[in-house]
Amino acid sequence: MKKYVGITACPTGIAHTYMAAEKLEETAKETGNQIKVETQGSIGVENELTADDIREADAVVVAADTEVDLSRFDGKRVLVTGVQDGISRPAELLEQALTAPTRGGAGAAEPSDEPAAETGTTSASKDGKESVGHTLYTALMAGVSHMIPFVVCGGIMIALALGIGGKPTAGGVAVPEDSFWQTILQVGTLAFSLMIPILAGFIAQAIADRPGLVVGMVSGFIANSGAQFPYLTTTGPGGTKTGLNTGFIGAIVIGFIAGYVAKWMRKIPWHEYVKPIVPILIVPIFGTAIVSLLYVYVLGRPLAALFNGLTHFLASMTTSSITVLAIIIGLMVSFDMGGPVNKVAFLFAGGMIAVDQGKVMGLAAAAIPVAPLGMGLATLIDRRLFTKQERDAGIAALFMGLFGITEGAIPFAAADPARVIPSNMVGGAVAAVLAGMFGVHDVVMHGGPIVGVLGACKPLLGFFTAILIGALVTAFMSLALKRITARKKDRAVTA
Repeated sequence: MKKYVGITACPTGIAHTYMAAEKLEETAKETGNQIKVETQGSIGVENELTADDIREADAVVVAADTEVDLSRFDGKRVLVTGVQDGISRPAELLEQALTAPTRGGAGAAEPSDEPAAETGTTSASKDGKESVGHTLYTALMAGVSHMIPFVVCGGIMIALALGIGGKPTAGGVAVPEDSFWQTILQVGTLAFSLMIPILAGFIAQAIADRPGLVVGMVSGFIANSGAQFPYLTTTGPGGTKTGLNTGFIGAIVIGFIAGYVAKWMRKIPWHEYVKPIVPILIVPIFGTAIVSLLYVYVLGRPLAALFNGLTHFLASMTTSSITVLAIIIGLMVSFDMGGPVNKVAFLFAGGMIAVDQGKVMGLAAAAIPVAPLGMGLATLIDRRLFTKQERDAGIAALFMGLFGITEGAIPFAAADPARVIPSNMVGGAVAAVLAGMFGVHDVVMHGGPIVGVLGACKPLLGFFTAILIGALVTAFMSLALKRITARKKDRAVTA
């Protein structure tokens, strides 16, 4: 009989963490062995391993997609792999662990390039060596899992304020000043505004540990505050200047940059008298300055030029086929869900209201809710393909979609961009094309079913039909792509 200890952890800390632990325990029991598995979930560490547990163990199995402290396993055979492997092939992991490299001894895996004195954690791939791809994945998942509560909290509060206290105006759906619902709207907007800095900050922290948090959060906030910087402005219809906010895509890029800048700064051979202030003074100040200035002065100009070009391109399309314009508007609105590409299409459509009585805005209004509604429907149609946290986020996304809050789909897109973003774009394009065919007009700068309910969008039947069909296209396409990926993984495991 062999004795094992293990650790399981997933980015959200809900479903996969405990599923992997259960599979490892069941497999060990079936094969006449013993294993104690420590779970590092969203509610904290449970079934914590003691020094005696580790000393008596023949091998260690770490099935985790987050950073895990491996320093306590020095002298033990340690197999490090992903949490999905703990679910799909537990017997193989237990067998491989008995011949895995010994940590800190002969045949040990190469150590992480993080200084041991600063952190005992490592992000490892299946062979025990740090993998850039694995690090990027776990960092992204860490950012997404911390971001979701802000999306849900802010999005639902905004939706409630608009839905109950909102009234249609020429500039969109507005909530009366000094009303109770205006206060709720402001609180929700504040919570929502933290989404991007949180995403960037925790991506950076997952790469560089705590010194990376402030670099990522401040840089992420700047990436979402383009109106404050002259180099980050785009020119809309009529020559109006608009701040360029790069949304969740910008947050991901900035988070990775911030994380690796902070990590690089920590690895500099600082003088022993300087080392104590590196994580609390040098990295936060100089790291933040480097990344923020890089974004404002280096990335800012080409980004602004790109989105100015997109605006002028859309303007040139108004004299072409309405179907072609609808496809482009639908794709852009659904691409980054509130990010710069979305905003270019939205502001262009809004600027055209006075010219075409809301014809182009009707295309955008139909596409705007498709991503959150589609992904919300997907979580209801096949719940097995989503984690518990994603299923909960799906309910919130449905609610936000009804009120035209495209950002409700961001958690799904950030976690699985290769399948979710194309599905969103195709569904959005279908909705916009149908809106054009049905002659939908929207006279306010807002989208989603809420504008139809408030009487700002006509014809209602055509508008709602376009939204429903677009959302269903997104839902079924995303599910189909996820199933294909799941089958490929299953074949790879059994091969």
